[in-house]
Amino acid sequence: MRIWPERAAGELEQMDLPDCDARKLENTYRQFGLVNRIVSGWRRLYVAELRPVLSAGPASILDIGSGGGDLAVMLARWAALDGLAVRITGIDPDPRAAAFARNRPPTSGVDFRQAHSAELVSEGAVFDVVISNHVLHHLGTEEFTDLLAHSDVLARKKALHNDLRRSPVAFALFGVATLPLQNSFIREDGLTSIRRSYTAAELSALAPPGWTVEPGAAFHQVLALRRRP
Repeated sequence: MRIWPERAAGELEQMDLPDCDARKLENTYRQFGLVNRIVSGWRRLYVAELRPVLSAGPASILDIGSGGGDLAVMLARWAALDGLAVRITGIDPDPRAAAFARNRPPTSGVDFRQAHSAELVSEGAVFDVVISNHVLHHLGTEEFTDLLAHSDVLARKKALHNDLRRSPVAFALFGVATLPLQNSFIREDGLTSIRRSYTAAELSALAPPGWTVEPGAAFHQVLALRRRP
């Protein structure tokens, strides 16, 4: 028996509601760091995709939908340990996320701002790499199309949108693993996120020419755009 033969695209995550519990939201941003380190697979992506770009010389990365800022900070620290120069800009249109990220202890090479990717396109900004983490499943059809179009304009070398891959096994495992995470939206919204995410076939059907859907970490996939040298 199949579970969720279709995306639960119409469901909403609690943290996206403007009147959600502020304390739970702040705890959610704090707990994102732990969850992303364990499940999102960015260490592999850093080694395989980002480190080669940074090794060629000082580089810039744009993190779209940066949330509480944990991914940008994590990538900057890995680059520092490798002795590589990087400038990471994290943007998020949600003022609550942007404020939380800006109030983090400063990390060398990392900046945060409240902005939409369309604003950076209008400014003529360009980055070596454009990334996002767990953003695609949040977007409506028009927003999805816009994100990829903006990424195409903003990325000099590559764009990597890492997201969940819908699976009943992922739903079950995440539900059990996050039971200890209390007083936040991590478990509730994470389960909703899995239900809202795409299968590989669904994401491939939406991907414009030039974009590829590639395996990521467990229950993850990457929608990637790579420039030819």
